[in-house]
Amino acid sequence: MHLKTEKTLIKKKQTTTKIIRYIILIASLLFVAYKGYMHQVLGGGSDGSPSIHALCPYGALESFYLLFAQGIFIEKIFSGTMVLLLITIILSIIFKRSFCGLICPFGALQEFMSILGQKIFKKKFIMPDKIDKLLRYLKYFILLITAVFAWKTGELWMSSYDPWSAYAHMFGEFEEVIDENLIGFIILIITLVGSILYDRFFCKYLCPMGAFLGIISKISPNKIVKNKSKCINCKICSKKCPANINIAELKEINSAECLNCQTCTLLCPIPGALENKQLKKTMTPIVLIISVITIYFGGITVAKATNNYDLLPEPIEKGEIVNAEDIKGYMTLEEVSDYTGISLEELYEKLNLSKNIPSNIKMKSIKEYKPNFEVNQVRELLLEK
Repeated sequence: MHLKTEKTLIKKKQTTTKIIRYIILIASLLFVAYKGYMHQVLGGGSDGSPSIHALCPYGALESFYLLFAQGIFIEKIFSGTMVLLLITIILSIIFKRSFCGLICPFGALQEFMSILGQKIFKKKFIMPDKIDKLLRYLKYFILLITAVFAWKTGELWMSSYDPWSAYAHMFGEFEEVIDENLIGFIILIITLVGSILYDRFFCKYLCPMGAFLGIISKISPNKIVKNKSKCINCKICSKKCPANINIAELKEINSAECLNCQTCTLLCPIPGALENKQLKKTMTPIVLIISVITIYFGGITVAKATNNYDLLPEPIEKGEIVNAEDIKGYMTLEEVSDYTGISLEELYEKLNLSKNIPSNIKMKSIKEYKPNFEVNQVRELLLEK
């Protein structure tokens, strides 16, 4: 009777921990969705909302070379983005790819799509082993290509191919997504459909950040260890692992593919059969999750307190702009006039704009009055100035 009561209590703790994990993932996904929407509404100026690139630690990795070579960031990347990268690296060293399994909003989106898929099809699809092994290397190739080209060009050149960027822009005008992120949007659809069929499709095969953190996680002292004397060989751990690691056949999980999502430890029916080990000390899933969240948000809090967490550019003064690329779609005609020193009357005349177009309209919204208008026209005007 006592043993049965103990198992019931452990089961309740596992269920509570799973709920807490899902709450964290949902909150992360909703937060980024909200920020994506606000960026479309307010733009990315000093009084706007951060872009999806500023909120993604991978943007800092792309900016890494430029920062150390010239002391500057790639456009849309700021000190706060570098802080996020540093925190995720620290997490990977301590708790493997826990950022991927417990915090990443794009990972959360895929996981929920997978749950939906399993509800629809009543089964979990597994990629054929030979194809799976080949596809796993693809993310490392993407990591190499995207990082090297970003360092070489000094730009977020992969932005138009980025499904996460396409997702964030969907909260604005859909036409803009198609115009600027068509390939990224196609990859997003492939990712969502792929995730309905296969767990964490993008994470396993395409994510360069996951590849980077996976490499770092190899030095982590954290591991999931199987207690052979308690294991009943039910293989639930292998069946439910979103990374498709054959946990049931391993003594300990050291794979770079492990997301440290705690799915296996939370679904194991036998207490103590699978345990988190941190330098040989056992750590319960809830303690691990709380530790990860504390380090992540604690790091952000410290960075903010020390004024090292900027995600937006400094305010622009009148007449300060000298680079045509500094003209942004979120700027109004009035702001462009102030920043460039071109009078509103001259700006309207050179852009061939009707006087009924309000001067406080954002540049990207002028197409509502003039269908063929493009922000590049303003940039070309500045170059001619």
